[in-house]
This record gives sequence, structure tokens and C-alpha cells, in this order.
Amino acid sequence: MATIDIRRPHALAKEEAKKRAEELAKSMEAKLGLQWRWEGDHIRFETPSGAAKGTTGTVEVSDSSVRVQIDLPFLLRVLKGKVESKVNEKLAELL
Repeated sequence: MATIDIRRPHALAKEEAKKRAEELAKSMEAKLGLQWRWEGDHIRFETPSGAAKGTTGTVEVSDSSVRVQIDLPFLLRVLKGKVESKVNEKLAELL
């Protein structure tokens, strides 16, 4: 079960929503050393090193919503509220 699970509706074309999800992944890649890849309509990501080491998750893009699931390692769970808030902010900007 994911530590963080956020679903945000959107009114974009699915391809545009996927493009914006990829922009989010690229920005996190630069900031956190996140490694990501597309698997169909999902971006699967992990952070093998750095401040967020051990964090994994997915970004699922559907016709009407984007769902972000993040598994925080035990030591980072104290930051859950802050991470959740940042993800919500980013989704609001992108969608």
C-alpha cells in the first residue's frame, strides 16, 4: 500500500496530461535524482540515492484523472505531510 495516494481529475486530452506528467517527472529527476520510465500509461519511478533514497512510486494517467502513488521509506515517513502538500501543489500547477 502506498504511503501517499493522490488522485486529481483533469479535463485535458490524455496525451497532453501524459506530457505534463512527464514534465513533472523530469523536474523531480533534476531535483531529487529520481529515475523514471514509462510503462504504458504509467510512469514508474524510484530514487536510488540522495535525500529521497528508497522512495518509489507511480504516476498513472487516465482519460479523466492523474493518480500519484508514492511509497516513502520508513525514515522519510515523518515528511509525509510535506511531500503530499508539494505533490498537490505541482499537480495543481500542471493540471
